[in-house]
Amino acid sequence: MPHLFPDLLRTVAAFVVVLGVLVFFHELGHYLAARWRGVYVEAFSVGFGRTIFSWYDRHGTNWRISWLPLGGYVKMHGQERPEEVSDEVRASWKDGQTFHEKSVLSRAIIVAAGPIANFILAMVLFAGLFMAVGRPVTSPVVGEVLPDGAAARAGLLAKDRIETISGEPIHSFEDIQRIITAHPVETLNVTVKRDGVDKDFAVTTEAREVGGKRIGLLGIRGGTVDYEPLGFGAALVGGVTQTWTVTTDTFSGLAQMISGQRGTDELGGPLRIAQLSGQVAQLGLSNLVSFIAVLSVNLGLINLFPIPVLDGGHLLFYLIEALRGRPLPRRAQEYSFRAGIALLGGLFIFATWNDLTHIGLFHWVAGLIG
Repeated sequence: MPHLFPDLLRTVAAFVVVLGVLVFFHELGHYLAARWRGVYVEAFSVGFGRTIFSWYDRHGTNWRISWLPLGGYVKMHGQERPEEVSDEVRASWKDGQTFHEKSVLSRAIIVAAGPIANFILAMVLFAGLFMAVGRPVTSPVVGEVLPDGAAARAGLLAKDRIETISGEPIHSFEDIQRIITAHPVETLNVTVKRDGVDKDFAVTTEAREVGGKRIGLLGIRGGTVDYEPLGFGAALVGGVTQTWTVTTDTFSGLAQMISGQRGTDELGGPLRIAQLSGQVAQLGLSNLVSFIAVLSVNLGLINLFPIPVLDGGHLLFYLIEALRGRPLPRRAQEYSFRAGIALLGGLFIFATWNDLTHIGLFHWVAGLIG
């Protein structure tokens, strides 16, 4: 019990920081793009609900911090269609600065800028970590030899450092995985350094079917992680590369969930994010920054899904408008938004159920009843 309050306080504080950073940069993308395309921005809010404090900048935008840190919004001038508002509201619009009168391209740029800002944030954070802390590289050291595996039969031991495979130099554990997976059921010459002495082993790899393709297996697990500091240019390239890797891994995970190859119990919501935020914050600032970068990629991707209500849904409507030469009928958009809200509501309930299951609430309640 004495540790419960500090842990809860850390979790809440970390969650507010993580979500606040993600929301701020997402909405900042919309705000900057709107300013660029000549749209007057009435309000910029981080959080929902009642305003804690606010101020006006020299352009007349009201910047707000609200009490519920579960999102945010940018209120653009004339975001509604003329037929949706009263004559008094229409009379107050600033000519040439309303959102609805801008071209399809300008509106699409403003909407797409939010997710793009999330990807840029991830790239910058990863690049900053690679410069300040270093890029994590799993050293080619055997951490564990699996029983009855190819490495065990060949005589490899834990703490062996793999130097070459069939003459190809090995610099990281990823190099080992890349070579081995490409050579199923083949005999490869592996040179390791053991106690300062090079030793050669003939290793016959095993094979496994993954996605209809045979891949090679060595039967080892990785060891220690080294950090390789990078210069400015290399760090920027590394930030872009890491962001792309997280993006493709996320897509791959979603595809596996849809196809049934992966369980949907990994799908989490705000409670899981809050729990992980507290745990990661305890590990240090660099881990928290990396966590924010990964979540930023996920937020950018989610918002690009072609679901009405999300940015991707708006972009889909603008694409249809560009092809048709006019917007979709108002009723069609209204029904689409209702369907989008229902879908997102269902996903939110499902993710929250997963979160409550993950933190053990149902098990605790069952214990009380039992």
